[in-house]
Amino acid sequence: MRRLRLELPKHFEFSVDIPVRIGDINYGGHLGNDSILSLVNEARVRFLNQNGFSESNIDGLGLIMIDSVIIYKSESFYGEILRIEITTDHMNKYGCDFIYRITNKETGKEIARAKTGVAFFDYEKKRIVKIPERFRAAFTSD
Repeated sequence: MRRLRLELPKHFEFSVDIPVRIGDINYGGHLGNDSILSLVNEARVRFLNQNGFSESNIDGLGLIMIDSVIIYKSESFYGEILRIEITTDHMNKYGCDFIYRITNKETGKEIARAKTGVAFFDYEKKRIVKIPERFRAAFTSD
């Protein structure tokens, strides 16, 4: 079986520490795969808020997730504090990728890598639209 790879950038723009909650634990007694996506979504919302945006209103437009990738590296357990680092990548006409590295804050051990691809969406017109210039300017380095 072919394995996916997710290369990490040299620099992350933002990080946030989030504890593993009891609801994040699966029947195996460790962090569930579905919870990783929930945690990176939380990190993305905080990252956007830090930069003056929200997922539901970026200059009148919303964000929709168009794909996601999670690469599992090691287990995590209830009560551990996860450091989630995030940056933008592959900015295009309609959206971008958010890249995440999740590590155990105390040990530094990598738990997972993830990517969520998003597109800008006009909910009134029900269609994908171009990235607002203010968003592009906030996350495009010179």
